[in-house]
Amino acid sequence: MRVVHLPARTPYAWKLQSRDFHILNGTEIPSGDTVPAAVNAAWLLDHSPLTWLDVLHLHHIDFEELAALERLLDECLNYGVDVVFTAHDVRPMVGSAEDFTARLRMLHSAEVNWVCLTEGSVTKLEEVLGERPNAAVIPHGYVAAPESLAHLERESSGPGARYLMFGASRASRDQLSTMANWSLGIADAHSTLHVLLRAFSPADFVDGGHAPLLLELAGRDPRISLTMRPYPTDEQVVRAGLASESLLLPYLWGSHSGQLELAFDLNLLPVCSLTGHLHEQYERHKGLVEEPEWFDWSQGHPNLFGEKFLTALEKAAARLDSRPRRLDREFLGYRAQEHRTVLDAYARVYGGDR
Repeated sequence: MRVVHLPARTPYAWKLQSRDFHILNGTEIPSGDTVPAAVNAAWLLDHSPLTWLDVLHLHHIDFEELAALERLLDECLNYGVDVVFTAHDVRPMVGSAEDFTARLRMLHSAEVNWVCLTEGSVTKLEEVLGERPNAAVIPHGYVAAPESLAHLERESSGPGARYLMFGASRASRDQLSTMANWSLGIADAHSTLHVLLRAFSPADFVDGGHAPLLLELAGRDPRISLTMRPYPTDEQVVRAGLASESLLLPYLWGSHSGQLELAFDLNLLPVCSLTGHLHEQYERHKGLVEEPEWFDWSQGHPNLFGEKFLTALEKAAARLDSRPRRLDREFLGYRAQEHRTVLDAYARVYGGDR
């Protein structure tokens, strides 16, 4: 089966490689054009008829114009292209809740094949849609491929603990107060915080954007290092993880976390907000991975968030002193087996078996 991911530059999409299906993003199609990794609906509509693919796999629909997405679904119907939608999120990362809900309802009305990463996401979508979507539940699985870690190990550590925070500057993550609390709350002069950022956009500097304050804060504490990449690659993220012991995950909201799965891959101690269905992700691996140090922002006044995070951070610092954090080869073996089940499940969904 010939599959196009919309878009396909995330680790989640690129790991779906199987003998049963073939990703067309980044490859040349019969017209001579190359399908972009970050392909969008407009590009696909410009390359109709869609006889050169079998499955359109939708991921992040927030960035698509509703009318273009609707036309694309009609084109897929006209040319027998199966459509699969993985509902990574149950609320928008960009745009309004109303617009996002309209997209979800349109996909539901079109009877596309749905995939959710957790059972909790299916339940939440039922509340949004008014009825339960006919969705397959397929777990996120690894971010770092086990075979890519076969000959790697965590870098030797100095006297202090090394913390990592990475990703885009999004409304769903509290990077600014997290950095401030780490800087003022971790007194150990030898501890470090590496912040690996995705490139800023103009919006990060206007209309309440936190980029200037973040840059100023980092400049005041020499233990904090900032690295910026256009879009951090798997290799860059893994390298940063192997040079750390703990991953800070200050989500204000979110349904699941690929970053949490990366922490499991690399045996990092996650300091993680108890939001969405992240606890369900841990429960799936319970007994195989270390439980995160949770902080619960779901209850109480937002003015207490900093206190809750700093309490969790102090507990994590004590845990980091307890044992070395080498890669868990047994867990990585489990990941390889888990990935085979993920691919088999997607093969069934691509084939229309929900």
